[in-house]
Amino acid sequence: MPQPTRNWLVSTDWLAEHLNAPDVKILDASYNPMPGMPLDAHYNIEHIPGAQFFNIDEIADTSNPLPHMLPSPEKFVSRMRKMGIGDGDKVVVYDNAGMFSAPRAWWMFRVMGHDDVAVLDGGLPKWKAEGRPLESDPPPRPQPKHFTARMQGELVRDLDDMRRISEQGGAQIVDARSPERFHAIAPEPRPMPRAGHIPGSLNLPYAAILNPDGTMRPPEQIRQLFEMAQVDLNKPVVTTCGSGVTACILALGLATTGYERAAVYDGSWTEWSQVPDTPVATGEEPSS
Repeated sequence: MPQPTRNWLVSTDWLAEHLNAPDVKILDASYNPMPGMPLDAHYNIEHIPGAQFFNIDEIADTSNPLPHMLPSPEKFVSRMRKMGIGDGDKVVVYDNAGMFSAPRAWWMFRVMGHDDVAVLDGGLPKWKAEGRPLESDPPPRPQPKHFTARMQGELVRDLDDMRRISEQGGAQIVDARSPERFHAIAPEPRPMPRAGHIPGSLNLPYAAILNPDGTMRPPEQIRQLFEMAQVDLNKPVVTTCGSGVTACILALGLATTGYERAAVYDGSWTEWSQVPDTPVATGEEPSS
């Protein structure tokens, strides 16, 4: 197994030491949509000093009816320049759940070719538990900086890709949802036409690779968990979930082990379940 080329996670100690570094940009990518409340409601109450809010529902392809789909490179570049994030900056993302939506922002930066990005291990809960500083006011408006997108298309899979993989192989599909959702025993959080999973998928719930405090398990444990889920880490992997968020937790976990090229199915089950002719499996065998 190759070793990771970067530290894809940073500790709260590291971030505290680099809080005022001019080339470190902190982003709050929390995602707790609540009826009648803006997505940044929690950010406006408290966030790590200097952090800007990274809205995964707005830094997205908003013309697509599917939730928070990957934006065009042009839109991503525009948003990053306005946020004062440049090519030479190190980006640190976190969320208020510990480890939930921050990996989605991490993956988006990587798709856009910006690899100097890391996730705060344990996120805001760990930061708060350690008594570290918080603020409620947004930081001063930053000076725009030059940001270049270099699209890494191999890190993204679409519906046509997934049809082909499901039918012909060529990659392993690993679903990050709970076993109950995977096997259509429990309902999805958002209404969907069908329940189940993509035929041929393997199941590794994202929570399995996290510690109880929301930090990532050690790389060797993560490797073992993927192997126990019958994933061959010598072969290509595509992760999927409900709407493309927790699939990125699996991709991040793999990156910490040195497997850095896992792709994510952007539309995930939200898309697959809505297409009438896609096959659906609930146990071992597919059904219409």
